[in-house]
Amino acid sequence: MATYLMLFRFTGRGTENIKDSPARVEAAKEAFRAIGAHVKEFYLLMGTYDTAFVVEAPDDETIMKASLNLGSQGSVRTETFRAFTEDEYKKIIADLI
Repeated sequence: MATYLMLFRFTGRGTENIKDSPARVEAAKEAFRAIGAHVKEFYLLMGTYDTAFVVEAPDDETIMKASLNLGSQGSVRTETFRAFTEDEYKKIIADLI
């Protein structure tokens, strides 16, 4: 499975309903499980982004579905990055010409 870092910013609606956000996190985890992805970690952040998930998913299409699903609910905006483990990084570097 590939690893992804999903960064979230609360929308106005998400901030207005901030006390509901723990339930939204749990609902998101369940939605990810339903499509074959797994939220490994959750973080509350300080700075440009409000929260983050570290997610494992079988492919880019799966993580894109998850991102679009979350964004369509109106409480967060998402930004997603493919993350490579240290072992994957070493393999990529070893294959450079």
